[in-house]
Amino acid sequence: MKKALAVVGILFGLYLIVRAIAEPFVIDMTDPATYRRDWGGPSLAGVLLVHCGPGVVSAMLIGLAARSWWRRRAAAGSSRDAE
Repeated sequence: MKKALAVVGILFGLYLIVRAIAEPFVIDMTDPATYRRDWGGPSLAGVLLVHCGPGVVSAMLIGLAARSWWRRRAAAGSSRDAE
């Protein structure tokens, strides 16, 4: 069950990352009328924070989890080498 939850979490996190990358290209940042009614509007900073912020947080959390997994794997490999 833990592995299934981790896979779902990683997939959702990757979706948020892709959405954060695409958002600046989807809206016309030079025309406030295109993002005025979006979540976080009417300011561009608010719109980008609401739409890109979760992707940035997801990227950091996935990166930290990958680093932790990699270190555990390396530590397990080095303990097997010592035997």
